[in-house]
Amino acid sequence: MATTVRPRRSVLYMPGSNARALEKGRSLPADGLILDLEDAVAPDAKAMARDTIAAALAAGGYGRRELIVRVNGLNTPWGYDDLRMAAGSGADAVLLPKVESADMVRQAEAVLRAAGAPAGQSVWCMMETPLGILNAREIAGSSPVVGALVLGTSDLAKDLHAAHTAQRLPMITSLGLCLLAARAYGLAVLDGVHLDLNDDEGFAASCRQGRELGFDGKTLIHPKTIAACNAAFAPDAEEIAQAHRIIAAHAEAAAAGKGVVLVDGKLVETLHVENARRLVALAEAIAAL
Repeated sequence: MATTVRPRRSVLYMPGSNARALEKGRSLPADGLILDLEDAVAPDAKAMARDTIAAALAAGGYGRRELIVRVNGLNTPWGYDDLRMAAGSGADAVLLPKVESADMVRQAEAVLRAAGAPAGQSVWCMMETPLGILNAREIAGSSPVVGALVLGTSDLAKDLHAAHTAQRLPMITSLGLCLLAARAYGLAVLDGVHLDLNDDEGFAASCRQGRELGFDGKTLIHPKTIAACNAAFAPDAEEIAQAHRIIAAHAEAAAAGKGVVLVDGKLVETLHVENARRLVALAEAIAAL
């Protein structure tokens, strides 16, 4: 499912068992909300959380925020019921945990389809195990309903026996493989969470690195990080102004039959124009929120 330009700068995990948090989500400036039935919910609260999420989505009021339900795996006692609920919930997407193969995606897709999921509901895939990372290309191309890859860097670091370092060098290979797979198949791709909520400088560096690598945005675990994340993954005023200059200069050159144009002393080619148009479209979509 090739994505249109939709802001996904900040996507906040919210515990599905906490009705108060789900209510607060209606007023938060996050681009998306992941209503979580998996890691954030204790086993004895899974069924209750499923009902709580279904009721919150039925009540609506989330505006243009993208709504994603993270289900439990099909190898758990809750996975099938989670998918059946999500299929009729009105959620924009269903997030599958610990995806490791194309077959896992197709199995979940079959359950969703049998439960009456609408054609526009996409499947997002958590990339959080070594096998999942190695199979990123297979997963990204597994079905037209796949809309995004979401990095689960905490689980991945555990399985890799890797450290959480400032520059995230132990994660670079995994991040890069997922980025390549997502872009090859026209998918969105979201960076993993930053665990230390008292480390503002580290969080800013992580956002900056994620954008430089090419991520669309970042998953978050606390509302206080939304504003900084939104700013980090949005084009700033100078970027937007330069994009407009590139588009205008290229159009003027093309009308005059010229194949080469300079903007701010730099050679502009078709690839630069395409990126400029993407930035302008993203800025317009953000403004529309």
